[in-house]
Amino acid sequence: MRTVGVEEELLVVDPSGRPVPLGPDALEVAARRGEGENVEQHDRAEREDEPANESTAAHLVPELKAQQLELGTDVCRSLAEVDAELRHWRRRADSAARAVGARVAALATSPLPVEPVPTEGERYARMLDVFGATAREMLICGCHVHVSVADDEEGVAVLNRIRGWLPVLTAMTANSPFWQGADTGYASYRSQAWRRWPSAGPIDVVADAAAYHRLVDDVLATDTVLDTGMVYFDARLSEKWPTVEVRTADVVLHVEDAVTLAGLVRALVETAARDAEAGTPPPGMSTEVLRLAGWRAARSGLTGDLIHPLTGRPAPARSVLAALLDHVRPALADAGDAQRVAEGLATLVGRGTGSELQRRVHRETGDLAAVVRAAVALTAGETPAASRATG
Repeated sequence: MRTVGVEEELLVVDPSGRPVPLGPDALEVAARRGEGENVEQHDRAEREDEPANESTAAHLVPELKAQQLELGTDVCRSLAEVDAELRHWRRRADSAARAVGARVAALATSPLPVEPVPTEGERYARMLDVFGATAREMLICGCHVHVSVADDEEGVAVLNRIRGWLPVLTAMTANSPFWQGADTGYASYRSQAWRRWPSAGPIDVVADAAAYHRLVDDVLATDTVLDTGMVYFDARLSEKWPTVEVRTADVVLHVEDAVTLAGLVRALVETAARDAEAGTPPPGMSTEVLRLAGWRAARSGLTGDLIHPLTGRPAPARSVLAALLDHVRPALADAGDAQRVAEGLATLVGRGTGSELQRRVHRETGDLAAVVRAAVALTAGETPAASRATG
């Protein structure tokens, strides 16, 4: 059974719904409780390119902006464990934020206008200096899923075979329609903002692990990104863990949707590894078409057409989700995840993505602060004040 872990970035907000730079203060509380790292510890670990806590992946840590914090689950072997871990660490993150007068919200962008405040630390300061407005304005929250692989050769074989499905994951997790107080017209504006980083996006099929590492070395040799941590491929080999890391998802409002995402990513990895072992070549979708597929997914989420990974042509989002489920069904069945993931996708399609929920609350209330309040409640596992917000 392949192990899986999830990282979520969360906004730290005040009672008015505005992001506030209290993430480092909340993390000091968490560090005193033995639940996370403070800014100084995390900065040192990032600069030394090693896990700050080698015994476990579970942690609460800083992010680029002081209006954020990040949680990470322990290494999990079942989706029930992923569910329990996410709920536990969301509660602990919210408890730490409450201790300093704030809350956390699983929103991929802030609905309300905000001036991002950088987190202190040598590495973050270098990012601000090198990348200017891109780094200054970047206040976005994603969800990253790690799945174990046997070695780098298997990992690269997996990367080559899952790339066409990654935009579908963006569509199903879309949770960022608003930016600086306005509706962007996108379901996942986070993914559009993210592409401003020079190393972000899909990569070509690579021959083997040696070719992948040459590609990373070539990226670093340009002296454009600071280190391997800034090699922001849509999916990559983790530098810190023996995993493939999939990075295309928005952070989602409902824990159940994050669990569904984790199940699908694990099944994609397992399916790709089996295809590689059987000698099935990677699908032939070009990187240029993949970029277009990512844009289409970000624009409409599950409410319009997506680019079908098997044809390269537009198709209704529901049919593409059905194709994804068919593609990974044997791997899901072998992991015991088939029913849970199928039901999770059905619930998601029926309820709508976080982006749809945010717009629905805004239509009903005319108040972006109400959108944030609903998100805070859902992040904490509570029922929003307006029950209609749950869809």
